[in-house]
Amino acid sequence: MRRAPRSSLLALLLPALLAAVGTHAEPAPNSSATSRDVRAAERARAAELAAQKDAAAQAGKATAEEQRLTQERIGAAEVLRTTEAATSDAAARMDELSARRRDAETRLAKRAETMLPLLPLIERLSLYPAETLLAVPASPEDRLRGVLVLQGLTRQLETEAEALRQDQTALDAASAAIAAETPKLAAALAAQAERAAELDRMIGDAQERRRQAESAGDTAAKRAAAEAARADTLRAALAALEAGRKAEEARAHEEALRAERQKHAAESDAAHMREAALARPPGSLSQAGGVKGQLAAPVAGKMIRAYGDPTDAGPATGLSYQAPPNARVVAPCGGRIAFADKFRTYGQLIIIDCGGGYHAVLSGLEKLDAKVGQPVQAGEPVGTMPNWEPGGTGRRPALYIELRHDGQPVDPAPWLRAKG
Repeated sequence: MRRAPRSSLLALLLPALLAAVGTHAEPAPNSSATSRDVRAAERARAAELAAQKDAAAQAGKATAEEQRLTQERIGAAEVLRTTEAATSDAAARMDELSARRRDAETRLAKRAETMLPLLPLIERLSLYPAETLLAVPASPEDRLRGVLVLQGLTRQLETEAEALRQDQTALDAASAAIAAETPKLAAALAAQAERAAELDRMIGDAQERRRQAESAGDTAAKRAAAEAARADTLRAALAALEAGRKAEEARAHEEALRAERQKHAAESDAAHMREAALARPPGSLSQAGGVKGQLAAPVAGKMIRAYGDPTDAGPATGLSYQAPPNARVVAPCGGRIAFADKFRTYGQLIIIDCGGGYHAVLSGLEKLDAKVGQPVQAGEPVGTMPNWEPGGTGRRPALYIELRHDGQPVDPAPWLRAKG
């Protein structure tokens, strides 16, 4: 069988080859469209990265500004504490002078009560001594005995009169000192009020900014605080707060993992930051390197009860401070406000999550300046003590502070930094 000539085969196959080539050459326009899509995606990605970078820069600026304002509030609270120290000194002097005056008044009243029945006799003897003795019928021996008794009585009355004069002198001196001290106390209170008003303005501005920027984390913290408020004991309340914190930390961890799987870097970073802040808030307590000096004194004034001192309920599990009127209370540690409300017999109560399983508990406040979920630094104002009248007889209010680790009270004294 004869094979067809090669030229004939080419002639037969050429149209098919040309058609095939033409068919595969058509996607060129699609390749161009794909390139445009790639460039558009790259531009969108670049815009997204730029937006994330800009958002991070804005967030960094906002964080830096908030830190600056926080430091301003801490500085204002330190200046206010200086004026509160002056008020505390003046109030203590006023209390001492008033106590001395009350003591002198009490002694005067007692001496006057003792001498009152003898006043008619004293007056008659001073006017008619011989006639008084001769007017009473008696034997010479009895008259002599009466003279001796009157001599002894006279000496006793002279002693009593001298003591009476000394008590009166002490009363006059105390009254004069109180009169001299009153303007000093008034000036100290006025200076304190002026500083406090400026700090209140700063706190009000901060609370408004925080209200506008309230986050889901704040809502979770409020839920935990509401659960703690239903607890029967402080220890149970702390356990509820810690359980809520751990649950929120686990939630943040899950959100970070989900964002990583979805390639959402910004969301992942934010979740990781929230997780870290819940695990160990900025400025939180640590036993590494020693505990000394990590706690700021919570209020101006003097400590009136130390840890372990005897009380009606047993050894004290915290410290008690006597503070000047309307004294500002500051956070003793950095961390996060876990509770800020009334609680059982504690009255107005603030609990600060200091990190590492530590909580600072503050009670005895009149007014709260902190909100649940709010981050705080050591020395930042969180509340105000009640007002009271220096020199009065009423009971002076006291601030009570406990430091607890895993729910158990520990002595805060070694943690306190030295004054000044």
